[in-house]
Amino acid sequence: MQGDSNSSDGPRDEEASVADSSGREPDTTDAEDPPTPRAADPLADAQADAARMKDAWMRSAADFDNFRKRTRKEIEDARRTGREDLLRAVLPVFDNLERAIQSALRTKDVKAVADGLAMVQRQFTEALGREGIARIPTVGLPFDPSVHEAIQQVETSDHAPGTVLAEVQPGYTQGERLMRAAMVVVAKPKGGDGASGAGEATS
Repeated sequence: MQGDSNSSDGPRDEEASVADSSGREPDTTDAEDPPTPRAADPLADAQADAARMKDAWMRSAADFDNFRKRTRKEIEDARRTGREDLLRAVLPVFDNLERAIQSALRTKDVKAVADGLAMVQRQFTEALGREGIARIPTVGLPFDPSVHEAIQQVETSDHAPGTVLAEVQPGYTQGERLMRAAMVVVAKPKGGDGASGAGEATS
């Protein structure tokens, strides 16, 4: 009986010795559980959104600043080009004016001097016309407050009231833009004629 006991304990002793020699106990646990997902942090999400919005705003502000600078430069370049074109058109007129003055100093022919100055004036008008600048018509036309500036009224029965009688200073337009209004003298009815006309109109 004692011998049977020793024989039956033999395999268990061998298993114990194997476990002791490896230094590890048999793994009796099940498979590891999957990691639990971390809860979202509202504050961190809000900070990230704010950072993205700030970056987008800064990019938009930089783009707008670059656009503003580029537009300003283009406008300045266009103005400079316009001035240069006008100057190139007017310089020949100035040259001819100087020649006319020098010729007037050497001659006593008043008509020749007047013809030379008239030629310079025509050349100046043509140069302005090539730049789209036109002189405003005045004398004989009805007074137009959008392009005329009345500096005097003269009583007359020879012209209809409101008719431009004389031009004191010419005016100019460039396309539809008024560059300078023309200073003019405008007709108005005489006192007696105006009173009788008003009486007839109201009778």
